[in-house]
Amino acid sequence: MKRIISLILIFVMATSLAACASGQGSAGKGKITVTDMAGREITLDEPAQRVVALTAADCEILYAIGAGDTLVGRGEFCDWPAEVLEVPSVESGYETNIEQIIGLEPQVVLMGTMAQTEEQVNALEEAGIKVVVSDAQNIEGTYTAIEMIGKLMGKEENAKKIIDDMKATFDAISADAEKIKGSVYFEVSPLEYGLWAAGKGTFMDEIATMMGLENIFADVDGWAEVSEEQIIERDPDYIVTITMYFGEGPTPVDEIMGRAGWDGIKAVKNGCILNLQNNELSRPGPRLAEGAQALYDFITGSAQELDNAA
Repeated sequence: MKRIISLILIFVMATSLAACASGQGSAGKGKITVTDMAGREITLDEPAQRVVALTAADCEILYAIGAGDTLVGRGEFCDWPAEVLEVPSVESGYETNIEQIIGLEPQVVLMGTMAQTEEQVNALEEAGIKVVVSDAQNIEGTYTAIEMIGKLMGKEENAKKIIDDMKATFDAISADAEKIKGSVYFEVSPLEYGLWAAGKGTFMDEIATMMGLENIFADVDGWAEVSEEQIIERDPDYIVTITMYFGEGPTPVDEIMGRAGWDGIKAVKNGCILNLQNNELSRPGPRLAEGAQALYDFITGSAQELDNAA
């Protein structure tokens, strides 16, 4: 039997309640101070050496800046890079196991907004643990999160290089925007569990815009539940799905190709469907640039094939 892992619950929990305050902080003598992404000032006596990260994006940021060895606990959705699976997994979300986290003796817990209750946060802080909110909702917020975590870990230069590399990739893609035409539908939850799409203000929407694509759901904010009828009517040139299937059954692309009534959609007729299964486009971390590059390569390659077939 097939099992589908969808990120939509994470998306819903991560909607617009975060105030993306600046992650730049000030450092007094021997101290590190940052303002987290909920506007809270956090001070450490020294770079953090023991960290629990409850979101997958923050785990990826820690490894990318060279601080993966400080991770003593991870949320259950943290699965990249592969070595993170060797780190003890802790329950997160509303079922967060506070006692388990305290038992890991972290100096810092990185979490997103709406994932934990006020009582849970208070319990961590009463145990002497610094709680830092990292909750990027767009590309600029991703830079803020990387910069903030880099400062907490004493890895500012590494964080800056990652941000610079991401910006360089995005700039190169933007430079070719005039060459790309068409519309795209980002499917973040499959038909079986109710269709959800990436709308205005999401990093997927930003990436589509930077490469000259029209997001067919740019008229809705954030992550939105949509209908088959809307998608069929809006008739996207390209479909991007982040669904992952395990076990027997059709691939995500085959499942979309076989949906009743979808055969008239241009993306389906032309086979212009991309399945990104490694979360490059679904997590606000360093790999967003990789996801953007993969989407760019797919769009330009598909367009060339269609031109050749014309």
